[in-house]
Amino acid sequence: MTEKKLVYWFEEIGKEHNDMVGKKCANLGEMTRMGLAVPPGFALSLDAYRLFVQESGLASEMEHYVRQFGDLKGQGITVFDQMSQALRTMIEAGEIPGNLKTQILGYYEDLSHRLEMDNPAVSVRSAGTESRPGMFETYLNVRGQEDLLKKIKKVWASAYTSRAIAFRANKGFPILGDELGVAVPKMVNARASGITFTVDPVTADDSKILLEANWGLGEGVVSGAESVDGFVVDKETLEIAARHVGIKSKCVVYTEDGADWADVPPDMQGMPCISDEEIVEIAKVARSAEKTLNGPQDMEWAVDQDLAFPGSLFWLQTRPAKVAAKKKETAASHIADLIAKKLRGF
Repeated sequence: MTEKKLVYWFEEIGKEHNDMVGKKCANLGEMTRMGLAVPPGFALSLDAYRLFVQESGLASEMEHYVRQFGDLKGQGITVFDQMSQALRTMIEAGEIPGNLKTQILGYYEDLSHRLEMDNPAVSVRSAGTESRPGMFETYLNVRGQEDLLKKIKKVWASAYTSRAIAFRANKGFPILGDELGVAVPKMVNARASGITFTVDPVTADDSKILLEANWGLGEGVVSGAESVDGFVVDKETLEIAARHVGIKSKCVVYTEDGADWADVPPDMQGMPCISDEEIVEIAKVARSAEKTLNGPQDMEWAVDQDLAFPGSLFWLQTRPAKVAAKKKETAASHIADLIAKKLRGF
């Protein structure tokens, strides 16, 4: 009997596989098909999680545990905290079935061969079938077989944070309803990272492309915790129309246990973290993606410090941009406001 396939290379999947591997994985596959430079990696299907909970006996154990609480709608945070701790402990202590473990580690070994490096650093990211920004967890700079398997279980378990349980309870969704796929892309050794909008998310001006960037990993931008660089590019001419160089005193970098905030050296704090040629290339690719996908995009990218331009630019995410219903004004006149408000909030 042929063993069921539970793990896929990004190039094997696309947007039509959303329900099989989750939105983030399907999106990375679709971006790969489009020709965007996506870090190589693989995806665990939702069936991988289902096999894990079934063969380990966790499915019935978790169902029995949840049933004893009855109707959770309107319950306080104490109940959700208690349930979260119990369910996450069950999953993290569970044993991944041998056939699934073999597939996961086989893909990780093949990725090592593709990259010609032992135990390459990867990120381990949640991929639900519905978009729930910030609801589940991501683990960065994961290295080695043991750590990979451990972090995959932690991502599965993050479907049961107190916040996620409360969300489902108050919406009337099944408590055990969020089953997660897992994306495992190679980590980019990022000199700088950022986000790009092909429309001004505040003014709806679609004649400009907006960028935010910081040193290090992308979490230093999307968290909105530090001052960052901001740039406005004319969509037609690709000329840089406006720029704001923030005082970037902190950024997110690799650590031995993953990633964390670090101090930026004083001489780099007031320097632009990306060059003009990088700004233009990012805008050019984003413009092309908008055309291919037939709509304004919100994109995430990173510049690998180990590679030469333009091969150093990698794309980590693209999604339809959310635009506030406001009167159009020039993007250049609004750049200071955009930086202050953080594009991620729109």
